[in-house]
Amino acid sequence: MELRLDRVEQKVGAQTYLYPLDLTLVPGAVTVLLGATQAGKTTLMRVMAGLDKPSAGRVLADGVDVTGRPVRERNVAMVYQQFINYPSMTVADNIASPLKLRRESGIEARVQALAAKLHIEPFLQRLPAELSGGQQQRVALARALAKNAPLMLLDEPLVNLDYKLREGLREELTQLFASGDSTVVYATTEPTEALLLGGHTAVLDAGKVLQYGRTSEVFHRPRSIRVARAFSDPPMNLIASDVAQLDPLRGALVDALRQAQGERIDGAELTLGIRAGALRVHARPGDVALTGSVELAEISGSDTFVHVDTAVGELVAQLTGVHQFDLGATITLHVSPAQVYFFDAAGDLLVAPVGRA
Repeated sequence: MELRLDRVEQKVGAQTYLYPLDLTLVPGAVTVLLGATQAGKTTLMRVMAGLDKPSAGRVLADGVDVTGRPVRERNVAMVYQQFINYPSMTVADNIASPLKLRRESGIEARVQALAAKLHIEPFLQRLPAELSGGQQQRVALARALAKNAPLMLLDEPLVNLDYKLREGLREELTQLFASGDSTVVYATTEPTEALLLGGHTAVLDAGKVLQYGRTSEVFHRPRSIRVARAFSDPPMNLIASDVAQLDPLRGALVDALRQAQGERIDGAELTLGIRAGALRVHARPGDVALTGSVELAEISGSDTFVHVDTAVGELVAQLTGVHQFDLGATITLHVSPAQVYFFDAAGDLLVAPVGRA
């Protein structure tokens, strides 16, 4: 299905939840709606599904205006944050329910196949209340997949699951979406999740779609500081200043970047952006050194996040592996000028790292 939003807006009283936006989803692909809480993701999904009618604009499905058509008249599957299953029905009957409504044949085989894909075969005769949270969400996903709707909407479906369950299901969903024919819309607050799902990403902030494109392109070439902030975890390090007033460290970074990029940026008011993963403790030829003191070092999974107070402000470095740093210790971070983003005074992208699509 090709779903197109034409100047869609959503207001409730004096409150604006979606500002006028245009968005055409790539048919048969995954589109991630990425943004912080209250960015407008759920509101946009409800409009896509037909649960809410927009205050203005049109929703077109394969060229047909379905703006005023209620959800019961649309072929849409939706999975919510809270797993919703029929409590009095077995897992098998939950999965089969959309197939039975359409009076399809081969229901049992279809249920078995979906249960196998989502690893819930042993639980087919149980009631939802007898399952764990992760298993219940798998049942909800299987029922949505059974519907085989041309449009599938998933509103942060893994947010209430623990870390290990999220990791496992995320990988499985990527494989399931790749083998399906549905146009999938997946809402998340996590940049890492958007990168893992791939496909296309629409970055939302305060009810506005800031950028839409292939996920890798949006990540590597954020159109603005607002997009870069939304699509970085931890947040991108931002160093704001006027080139004419840069201190020696900033000046060295700018000079090296000019040489690497060949960009004319003299006299511009710039903001430099450095992703946490681009900062290293080991120098390479051509690097710029940023020395400071350790304010905080925290270990998360297999990475260490080091907060360093430097002459250009506080920087966060994401270092692979488990490292120990004493608070207040002097540390020198290194970055290649080719990995630095430059934004203009309005916050729009001027220069992106070399070799990034």
